[in-house]
Amino acid sequence: MKVLLTHGYFIKEDLVEQKIMKPYPPLGILYLSSYLSQHGVDNKIFDSTFSSKEELKQYLLRERPEYIAIYINLMTKLNVLEIIRFLKSSNELKGSKIILGGPEVRYNSEDLLKHGADCVVIGEGEHTLLELVQTLDGKKTEDLSKVNGIGYINFDGVTFTPERSLISSLDDLPLPDRQGINIKDYQSAWKERHKQDAVSVSTMRGCPYTCRWCSRAVYGLSYRRRSPKKVVEELRIIKESYNPDSIWFVDDVFTVSHLWLNEFNEELKKHDVKINYECITRSDRMNEDVLRIMKESGCFRVWIGAESGSQKVIDAMDRRINVNQMREMIKLTKKKGIEAGTFIMLGYPGETEKDIEETIYHLKKSNPDHFTITVAYPIKGTEFYEEVEQIGEFQWDKQTDRERDFKRTYPRKYYNYAVQRVHSEFSYYKLKSENQSLSVPAIKFKIKSILAKARMQLVKAAAY
Repeated sequence: MKVLLTHGYFIKEDLVEQKIMKPYPPLGILYLSSYLSQHGVDNKIFDSTFSSKEELKQYLLRERPEYIAIYINLMTKLNVLEIIRFLKSSNELKGSKIILGGPEVRYNSEDLLKHGADCVVIGEGEHTLLELVQTLDGKKTEDLSKVNGIGYINFDGVTFTPERSLISSLDDLPLPDRQGINIKDYQSAWKERHKQDAVSVSTMRGCPYTCRWCSRAVYGLSYRRRSPKKVVEELRIIKESYNPDSIWFVDDVFTVSHLWLNEFNEELKKHDVKINYECITRSDRMNEDVLRIMKESGCFRVWIGAESGSQKVIDAMDRRINVNQMREMIKLTKKKGIEAGTFIMLGYPGETEKDIEETIYHLKKSNPDHFTITVAYPIKGTEFYEEVEQIGEFQWDKQTDRERDFKRTYPRKYYNYAVQRVHSEFSYYKLKSENQSLSVPAIKFKIKSILAKARMQLVKAAAY
C-alpha cells in the first residue's frame, strides 16, 4: 500500500461520544482519498470510528504502508500522539513516513514534528499531500523545500515552506470517497440511537466571519463554494446509494449566499431530488424569504448561532449580530415550520452573572426547539487565545485545548454550575409552557435550577 489515510476518532473507546452517538464519516480524508486516486496514487482508508486503537495497530503492522497520513483535530490529538508513539517504536514500521494534517496542525506544528511526525501539511490538504507524496516517492528529500504548505525537520531544525494558495474552484475536486468506508455502520448507529440516520455533505469551505473564539486553522478567513449543480449531483448519488433519512450540511453558514441558496433550490426541483436536511447559519443571513426557500428545499432543522443572550458578550466575541434580531429569527423559523436549534457558550472573558441571566431570558423569549451549552475554552491560534491570561500548568502532550484554563470573571467551577442552572431553568420553562401547568418533571428541573444558582453563589463567595 502506498498511502494509508486514517484519523484518531474511536467512538467505541470514548464514553462521552457513545452517549451522544452522532458519528459522521471523516469527510476530510474521504476527499483526500478521492483526489489521490484521481491522480493515480494507490491509497486506502482505515476508518477508526467504529474500530479500536489495537485494531488500527494490527492493521498497520499487517499492511505496512509507505505513507501514513493522519487527520488530527483538537478532540483526537491525544489518540493521534499515541498512534505516532506506536509507529516510532515499531521495528516493522520504521520505514513508514508519518504525515499529519487537519486543524490541530497549523499552530502546533513544531510540537507535532518533535513528537515524531515526519511531515505536517498546513492548511488545505489535497494539492499539498499529492505533491508531498510524489516528492517523497522520488527519494529526493532536498525537493521538500519546493513543496508549499508543509513543515518538516532537517539538519537546520524545523523548516516551513511558503503557504499554499487555496483551491480556487471546489467544483474541480472529485466527490469524497464514501465507498472507501462502510457508510452503513454510521447509518446503523444513528438508527439504533435516534431512529433515523444522516449523511454529511460539505458545500463550502471557510467562513467569512470573524468570531474571536473560532479557529480558522485550515481554510483561513475565506469563502469558497461548490456550484449548486455539483452539490445536487452529489445528493442524487447519495440518495441512490444510501437513501438516508436526512442530510447534514457541515458548512459553517449555510445561508451565507442567498443567490446560491435560491439556485440550489431550483436545481433540486429541476432534477426532482427531494431531501430532508439540517444545517447551521447566522440570524443576520436569514429572513422570511430565506426561510421560505429553506423549507421548500427540504430543511427541517436549522441551528442558529447565538452563544449568548447578552449583547455585551456577543460584541466581545465580535459576532456582529443583534441579540433581538436573533431572538426574532428563532421565533420566525419555528413559525415557518422549521425546527430551530441554538448554541450557548458560557464563561467567555468578561461575562458576569447578569450576562448569564440575560442568556436564560434569551432562551425563554426565543424558545428554541433544541440547544447545546458549552463552557468557553481558548483554542490556540484564535484571537480569544491571544487575549486571555493563561493560568495553571498545561501539558501539551497530555491535555487538549479544552483543558486550558484562563483568568475568568469567576472560578471555573462556577461555570459548571452555571451550565446546570441554564439547562435546568430553561427545561423547567419549556415543560411548563408546553403543559400549561406544573408537572413533576418541571418541578424537578426548577429545584435543580435553584440548587445550581445557590452553588454558583457559594463558589463566588468562597473566591472573594
